[in-house]
Amino acid sequence: MYKHILLAADGSENSIRAAKETVKIALCSPDSLVEIIYVANFEKAKTEVLHASSNEALNLERRKKVQNVEQLLRDASISYKVTILHGTPGPEIVKYANEQAVDLVIIGSRGLNGLQEMVLGSVSHKVMKRVNCPALIVK
Repeated sequence: MYKHILLAADGSENSIRAAKETVKIALCSPDSLVEIIYVANFEKAKTEVLHASSNEALNLERRKKVQNVEQLLRDASISYKVTILHGTPGPEIVKYANEQAVDLVIIGSRGLNGLQEMVLGSVSHKVMKRVNCPALIVK
């Protein structure tokens, strides 16, 4: 089935729902690895860096954002690792997924309305269009 599953998470309710679906899928293949990917957005990174007391504190804060997702995977005894990237979320997720040749990308939907999505585009939509493997958007 899916050996390497990429779960894009940002700590939001949508990413928690995506993590719950990831658990269901990962349990179908006992040897699967879930890679939780968190992208430190350039636009928000400046503020985070200014308010962090050290580099370690900054990494700890970022890691806390995916803490609930990690707990869901731990509770289900699923092998996982966390990767923190820097940049613009959509392109970074696509680039990483394509470079790592993952089997499946799972991402939560942000729930933009039709007009917002048409004008701005959503991260999940951008990922879905550009990734070279199956992708699941969880609402």
